[in-house]
Amino acid sequence: MSQAEDTQTVDEDGVIESVSGPVVTAADLDARMNDVVYVGDEGLMGEVIEIEGNLTTIQVYEETSGVGPGEPVENTGEPLSVDLGPGVLDAIYDGVQRPLDVLEEKMGTAFLDRGVDAPGIDFETEWEFTPTVEAGDSVEPGDVVGEVPETESITHRVMVPPDYEGGEVTSTESGSFTVDETVVELDSDEAITMHQEWPVREARPADTKETPTIPLVSGQRILDGLFPIAKGGTAAIPGPFGSGKTVTQHQLAKWADADIVVYVGCGERGNEMTEVIEDFPELEDPQTGKPLMSRTCLIANTSNMPVAARESCIYTGITIAEYFRDMGYDVALMADSTSRWAEAMREISSRLEEMPGEEGYPAYLAASLSEFYERAGKFQLLNGDEGSVTAIGAVSPPGGDFSEPVTQNTLRIVKTFWALDADLAERRHFPSINWNESYSLYRQQLDPWFRDNVAEDWPEVRQWAIDVLDEEAELQEIVQLVGKDALPEDQQLTLEVARYLREAWLQQNAFHDVDTYCDPKKTYRMLQAIRTFNDEAFEALEAGVPVEEIQEADALPRLNRMATAEEWNEFIDELESDIESQIRSQY
Repeated sequence: MSQAEDTQTVDEDGVIESVSGPVVTAADLDARMNDVVYVGDEGLMGEVIEIEGNLTTIQVYEETSGVGPGEPVENTGEPLSVDLGPGVLDAIYDGVQRPLDVLEEKMGTAFLDRGVDAPGIDFETEWEFTPTVEAGDSVEPGDVVGEVPETESITHRVMVPPDYEGGEVTSTESGSFTVDETVVELDSDEAITMHQEWPVREARPADTKETPTIPLVSGQRILDGLFPIAKGGTAAIPGPFGSGKTVTQHQLAKWADADIVVYVGCGERGNEMTEVIEDFPELEDPQTGKPLMSRTCLIANTSNMPVAARESCIYTGITIAEYFRDMGYDVALMADSTSRWAEAMREISSRLEEMPGEEGYPAYLAASLSEFYERAGKFQLLNGDEGSVTAIGAVSPPGGDFSEPVTQNTLRIVKTFWALDADLAERRHFPSINWNESYSLYRQQLDPWFRDNVAEDWPEVRQWAIDVLDEEAELQEIVQLVGKDALPEDQQLTLEVARYLREAWLQQNAFHDVDTYCDPKKTYRMLQAIRTFNDEAFEALEAGVPVEEIQEADALPRLNRMATAEEWNEFIDELESDIESQIRSQY
């Protein structure tokens, strides 16, 4: 049976007039913008994107080959929505929130049939519900009325839906229930269940948007040390093919100190999503010691899936993220990659024969990107709690050209820019984030947190590292012309210090058991050790010690082993002591 036949809210409606790839035109369809419709005899899921007179244009989220004019189109009268409730975590969805494991079981094959559908959460599983309100309590939209142990790591908080009126609790139930059974009744005749539906193109309401002041600690030295992002912030990771976008996103998903991770694979290669799906259930969550998947939701919309579904998968992801934000959690959303999303918009726009903008992208590209990133932020919620959504989008500019429209429009919106560099990747310097092109506009508002939680002089030490790297970039131009030996000795020493900054501090091995995650305190101590070498070396230079002798100190090569030292505190203490004594013994 097709989804069209299976859906009870279906209205009788029009017929197909024409088919152009994922874009279908229907006549005599009584519909509104963004209504979900079912197209053709197989009931393929689609969404209304344009209405002109008697003709309605639909983007279809499934392959349309074999669909022809004259076949029926049925309208549900409802916008594209997601099912929200217990069971969203530890799940793997496609771009329109169909659970892939359920579909595989239904069809008995790894390949999706057309017209097959399944709800986003299981309506038959029973969950243990414990109320947090009693009869007589007054509740408003957004208030938590009970809790469900959804996974080993996360307690699911059942809330009054934002579009309810609220009122006084007349009865509550504790025990095992399915998601559509009533658990709390209100005097306004509203019945609260564990299940909510929310249209993906509409942001869930919050009270106020606040300035974020706490960093999203990623465990990646170059990010935490030089270009931090706030919880509730926005970031872009642009880079050419093979420069490490996906590995950087995976590292963030694995190690960032968010409560919940929503990972959206938007039009990326199937093998990359396979890696995520295989790795995450086996990885241990560093915060809880439980499986990482127990606080993760994956949306897998690979490059061979219908192009229109890419357009919706980003919105599906951000809506799920907002739902957990409303529970008071800090959520990190990884979108890999927004370029594929923009390409899907470009294809659909061209089939609609809209006036193209720069490089063929639709004129509303910037508005669509803004609409997505603006849903991130740190919020004061309707119930007085706080929650955040951090949006991190990878961008895949063709040929690594950062001047192309998707990268440029993204840069105008996000406040953190991690620019990946093909040259660094070719030199096997990973993460290949170019420290001269990247930036973070969150530094100042996050500095008080780093002063209180890591070290009082964190901003000063970081600025010292930035200045050394900037000076190295200027000196390298001279070195290429006249050679390193032609430089004054103090500048030669600066280049040596910068080399240790690059090799010992900025480089990080994502596949090493110890180095894959670096605590902010370790990040600071490693930087301090290199600064100790800098200070001691320049004092020795002033005392007349030649640069060559300073560089021959036996302790210096151990700077490159700080990252992989398990007992790093003791290792760095001993290293700093040895550097001081060995260099001072030279004069």
